[in-house]
Amino acid sequence: MGLLASGLASTSVGAYAGAEIMQGLLRVRVPLLVRRLVTLVPALLLLVVGAPPTLSLVLSQVVLSFGIPFALVPLVALTTRRELMGDAANRPWTTVLAAVAAGLLIVLNVTLLVLLATGA
Repeated sequence: MGLLASGLASTSVGAYAGAEIMQGLLRVRVPLLVRRLVTLVPALLLLVVGAPPTLSLVLSQVVLSFGIPFALVPLVALTTRRELMGDAANRPWTTVLAAVAAGLLIVLNVTLLVLLATGA
């Protein structure tokens, strides 16, 4: 039950984040019901077909980890640009720390994918 509640909570966060990106960056408006169905139906289908909940949760996190580099690298790059961020741009030491943190997270995600692929 806890895994289902966790999945439902993260689904709503993902739906809201996706909506902001679609509206703000791509200027595309997707109805709320469609967003919810796209994010909720796959999880419910896994439960209906009897997939192990813990394995399903782990695999969903692995799939989500593919997106981390595509979010972190532009985030670090864009927040260093003074012409874009103005006075809120990162200082050099903040950029170095952010780049190191992003690099470590990406290495950890690649390690996760390798371990999952090799069955370790």
